[in-house]
Amino acid sequence: MSAIEPTVRPPAAPRQRIGAHVYSRAPEPVVFPEAEEVPETNRHLELRTALYLILKRELARVATLGSDQFVYWDPTTSKKRLAPDAFVRLGAPHRTFRTWKTWLHGAPDLGVEIVSESDEGEADWDEKLERYRASGIREVVRFHPDDRERPIRVWDALDGDLVERAPDDPELHACEALGLWWTIVEDPSVGPMLRLSRDREGHDLLPTPDEAEAKAREAEAKAREAETRAREANEKLEAELAALRAELAQAKGKRRTRRRSPG
Repeated sequence: MSAIEPTVRPPAAPRQRIGAHVYSRAPEPVVFPEAEEVPETNRHLELRTALYLILKRELARVATLGSDQFVYWDPTTSKKRLAPDAFVRLGAPHRTFRTWKTWLHGAPDLGVEIVSESDEGEADWDEKLERYRASGIREVVRFHPDDRERPIRVWDALDGDLVERAPDDPELHACEALGLWWTIVEDPSVGPMLRLSRDREGHDLLPTPDEAEAKAREAEAKAREAETRAREANEKLEAELAALRAELAQAKGKRRTRRRSPG
């Protein structure tokens, strides 16, 4: 998650005449930074990247996706911004972009925050949540991989506010924006990982690229095995037919021989 930095403005120009007026200085355009250096642990990077790639593989044909890019919602200042670990805007195929400006492209439908060691706690989160509310994002998910009691928390946009779902909500893990379900899968290298599933129980997971590739290889191997079995069965059948034809020809030959024999 990126920190806030001051607006960068070019130095003012001397008095100049523009059109019919004389101005004391040149206009100072608002500059919207594209990135900044922020420490990130390897674990956080892997969790963030895995979720982004899962979302992109599943939704790239129908949504634009981002990960750690700045989201701006006020065209008058660069100070009002967020950098979700993953975000989704439905309605158009994925494309590359440098920053996301809601007054040009609309607010994201989904924003995801993955808590890392650099996060400062609830006070920082409350301030960040207010920024999410102001940005107009429809659904916000906060995943804390080290919180065993409430690892997944979800907020929905309701009547201009962001309201958290109750911990005992039976639909707590429903991803309303995408029509999917949030779930947690234990990964051997990074521990608890935020994933998405097509079913409530988390059995039908959206695959990671590696999982999808492995599944494709497995399907190809099964297809080759089935093709080999079919070919072997066909060769066996052809051999059996050839043997039957040979037996039939031999039987016909014997009958002709008997007819020619003297009575």
